[in-house]
Amino acid sequence: MIQYPSGMVRSIGVTAPSSGVGKELHGLLEETIQRQQDRGFTLMVGKTAWTQHDAKSAPAEVRAKEFMEMIQNPAIDAIIPPWGGELLIEILEHLDFSQIEPKWVLGYSDVSLLLLAITLKTGIATAHGTNIIDLRGPETDRTTAKWMEVLKTGSGGEVEQLSSDFYQKTWDHEHPTPHVFHLTEKTEWKTVSGRDASFKGRLLGGCIDVIHHAAGTPYGDVGAYREKYIPGEPVLWFLENCEMTIADLKRSLTQMKYAGWFENCSGILFGRSPANHPTETYTAQRMYSDLEKELGIPVIYDIDCGHMPPQIIFVNGAFAEVEYTEGKGKVTQKFI
Repeated sequence: MIQYPSGMVRSIGVTAPSSGVGKELHGLLEETIQRQQDRGFTLMVGKTAWTQHDAKSAPAEVRAKEFMEMIQNPAIDAIIPPWGGELLIEILEHLDFSQIEPKWVLGYSDVSLLLLAITLKTGIATAHGTNIIDLRGPETDRTTAKWMEVLKTGSGGEVEQLSSDFYQKTWDHEHPTPHVFHLTEKTEWKTVSGRDASFKGRLLGGCIDVIHHAAGTPYGDVGAYREKYIPGEPVLWFLENCEMTIADLKRSLTQMKYAGWFENCSGILFGRSPANHPTETYTAQRMYSDLEKELGIPVIYDIDCGHMPPQIIFVNGAFAEVEYTEGKGKVTQKFI
């Protein structure tokens, strides 16, 4: 049975299990802290949030220790890292998963590896979506704003999220917006067949660049998770590509298939990607088509997930129903 954290979120712990915020960007973190305090949240900010050296906020043991202290601190209701990074994988061996309390952890990119590992090893639901630095604006677009509703939905609850109207293609740091993102491009979800689609299952996913490295390790045992926590139920994967070419992406997906991650899978959702560069004539669309035939499951792509915001908040472990019609999507998550 999946454990869902309490829907009571009044205090937020900010720790950097991957990258922290270097001195030159401390203003972003300070602005973020003030914004969330103005919204009524109490923030407890760890030392790792303020440091960055050698592609990480601190040595692995230090990052793991601070995370464990926050996850066990009853005064903290949710943990939201400042952003992702590169080397979160180093901390996994230093975490005591048996001591992780049912508490919301929200993030994406490199942090998605931590989220997936927690859910697979403990059966505790985790939330894939915005980081806290991107919540520093005076306004929040309607898609991103759902993070509060999702985290405040407790066990037995249900939350519905719709595809965005517009998404961000590129950052424009010289022209900040009230809601941080530059939502200029019309959102259009797509299917390989071009037809409507719907499927349901237990959500699992994250950034493929990092989560595929868990396959074959103690932190990526999807088979054991399915047997212990969701016996007989299908998995619905949500995935996004940050930096890989299409050949890199297909290799990673094939590794995940060999590891049994796509057994009893009802469908796959792929987020928009700033990468997805073709390898020779092999395009993302061709790869999605090949994967759909190979696995015998439907694929929906260019959804609101990943490094081209805004993002739907996907809860690892939740039961989800996905509906796609004429370029639009709806995701209903049930915390059961």
